[in-house]
Parts: sequence; C-alpha cells; structure tokens
Amino acid sequence: MNNSVRTFMLLAGLTALFVVAGYFIGGTAGMLIALVLAGGMNLFSYWNADKIVLKMYGAIQVDESHPEPLIRNYVADTLALADRAGMPRPKVYVIQTEQPNAFATGRNPQNAAVAATVGLLRLLDRREIRGVMAHELAHVKNRDTLTMTVTATIAGAVSALANIAFFFGGDRDRPAGMIGTILIAILAPIAAALVQMAISRGREYEADRHGAEISGDPQALADALRKMEAYAHRTINETAERNPATGQMFIINPLAGKGADNLFSTHPNTANRVEALMKLAGSARPRTTGSAVPPTPTRKGPWA
Repeated sequence: MNNSVRTFMLLAGLTALFVVAGYFIGGTAGMLIALVLAGGMNLFSYWNADKIVLKMYGAIQVDESHPEPLIRNYVADTLALADRAGMPRPKVYVIQTEQPNAFATGRNPQNAAVAATVGLLRLLDRREIRGVMAHELAHVKNRDTLTMTVTATIAGAVSALANIAFFFGGDRDRPAGMIGTILIAILAPIAAALVQMAISRGREYEADRHGAEISGDPQALADALRKMEAYAHRTINETAERNPATGQMFIINPLAGKGADNLFSTHPNTANRVEALMKLAGSARPRTTGSAVPPTPTRKGPWA
C-alpha cells in the first residue's frame, strides 16, 4: 500500500477514534469539539509532527563543525551516505540518553531528520554507526517517516485522552456515563491496534535491506543490531516509556515491555533481522570501487 494512502487511512481512523472519545466524555457537544480538535490536530501533525517528536526527546541539532570528533564523524558519514543514496541531506540530531538507539522523522525526504542517542555513539564503532544511519536513511527514502511520525503524535494524543477520561470519569451525570468511562479506558489498546496496522513489521526488514544497499555493508548493521539489542533494555528510555506510541520510530524497541508498552510493540525479532542481514552479507559481491564513506577502524574507548 502506498505510504500516502496508509497515512490518510491512519489519520481517518484515529480521527474517528478521537471523535468517539469526545462523545463518551461530553456527549454531542464533546463529539463536535473533538471533531474540530481532530481536524486541527491532523493538519498540525502533518506539518509539525517531526518537530514535536524531536522536541519531546530533547534532540539537539549538530553539524560538521561540532568540537567533538565522534559527532563530527557521525554527521559527516550520515551526510555522505545521503549523497551516496542520491537523496537530500537530512538534518542530524543527537539525543542525550544512554540507551543505544536511533530514529528518522520528517514528512518527506526534503524535510527529513535523523537522530542518534549518545548511548549509540558510545557503544558502536564508526562502521556500525554508518550501518545504523544507512537504515534510518532508508526509512526516509522509502517515505516511512511520515506515517511513523504522525502515528506517534496522534496515537499518543488518543492514549492521553483515554487516560484523562479514565481518571476523571467522563460525564457521570448521563445514564451512560459509567459505561462511557469504561469504554474510554480501552481506547489506548485500540489506538495501539491502529498503530500496529499502520506500521508494518515488514518495514524494518525493508529498511534493513535498503540500508545495507546504501552502506554497502550488511554485516555492519547486523553487528550494530546485536550490540544494541544486548544493551538497549539495560537502560530505561524515560521519554519513550511516557510516550509508548513513539517507540515504533526507533531502530530497536526502546520500551521495557511493561504494561501498555507491549501494546505498542511493532518491531520484528532482532535475531531474525540479523539472520536476514547475514544472508545479504553472504550473497553480496565484493566491491571493486571505492566507497563514498571509507572504512574506519573500531573506535577505542568510550566517548566522554
């Protein structure tokens, strides 16, 4: 299914859910208010969802003039990979969290951004970081980022509305008030189901494959995924835990898997992803021409 069509259907489904929530909270007036809010939220999300997510995670934009060599290399390699893929250069960000992870966002390749955590930059060597960023650029090139980012913001809003209604009880003066409150309490799982339908697990396999093509090094991404999977859940990503609908944006599931976290899990098994990449690495022909991003020895010691 075309990503634009998928995004439209997602917006329509989440809007309907939001309107139903408004009805159970405030009757007809609540439904009309929710409809107006949903329309405004859809437009705002289309144009600003990427900014919302980046701000939510406290992402800091960086460039090749950064004083830290590790970050300069990260930026330079990401931009070189974009050039190699024949796509517009994205904005590059760093997120101050120790959990090794990364995501891409933006409504189209012309307005894209990629972000890596300091935990990822500390854990992986330069070759593995390139593998991860090639994966994120593949999401941008495949135009996955619009669906992923809009899903995160709107599903998060629906879940927040459900929580508010659950704690404050909705309109208890109406005969259906208590029933409405109970129904509102299950909106978060419904929103999560819509996320699951909109965000196919296959999109990670596709991004892995296309990312390996961009970097020319499937083994690098496989090695990175192994390391990240081993370390990701040793450190809690507090922002992701507060906003589980954003978890599907990351290359590795950032959620601890407790409570509502499991509802929003959209990542395929990492071992299966690694296996698919190793098959690609085994079938890849040796390169006879120079790479746009030359190999770099493994970095020694942590980044401080």
